[in-house]
Amino acid sequence: MAFAGVRPAAAALALLAAPLALAGCDAPWSDDSDRVETAREFPPADRSVAPITSTKWSTEEARDRVNEAEDVMDSADVRPGMTVADIGAGDGYYTVRLAQRVGPGGRVLAQDIQPEVIERLADRVARERLDNVSLKLGAVDDPRLPAASFDRVFMVHMYHEIGEPYAFLWRLRPALRRNGQVIVVDGDRPIAQHGTPFRLLVCEFQAVGYKLLSYNDKQHAGGYLARFVPSGQRPRPDAIRVCKNP
Repeated sequence: MAFAGVRPAAAALALLAAPLALAGCDAPWSDDSDRVETAREFPPADRSVAPITSTKWSTEEARDRVNEAEDVMDSADVRPGMTVADIGAGDGYYTVRLAQRVGPGGRVLAQDIQPEVIERLADRVARERLDNVSLKLGAVDDPRLPAASFDRVFMVHMYHEIGEPYAFLWRLRPALRRNGQVIVVDGDRPIAQHGTPFRLLVCEFQAVGYKLLSYNDKQHAGGYLARFVPSGQRPRPDAIRVCKNP
């Protein structure tokens, strides 16, 4: 399967010339002039945004010792032949393991908003000959995923870095196939400590038309695993109710 508008890893460096708006503010938006223009039809989040400090949550060796990726993929019911997105892919810990899990009959789209991250990941994908992986440069308010394409969308240790959660989640929803799920792994702690309070996470997803499917404690993966599915109609951007940070 080829994704419309998505480059294979070998051509990923061409993406680096695209314009980019990065998250990284440590306080709520003060006014619309602080926000990317494409997000201004959506309400700003009533919370801070964690700065992007590293593309690594922990070392890959440490994560594999506790069987993190295998356990998370099992909980998300990732199977051979699926099409999966890894949002905020970083150095590719999940990208590589998802590619192995879905196999040659499946596809993985690795997305990040930092051009230098895409560049490094393209090198890794080529080096490890992951022919079922494509790369995509996203934006702070839009994952830029092709419509009706994904069985699972992973967001691992990155949700707290999304600068425009309402716009981002609203624009993500059409990318899901029927029975598609969004998988969030994060820590149940303040955003300033690089986590997302679970109640806030659920509220923000519900505000744009998702419902919580399941919750699992995943301390070995740094916190919790939450699965969401679309529910009902997407609200109009100007009808979205902003969640209060507890």
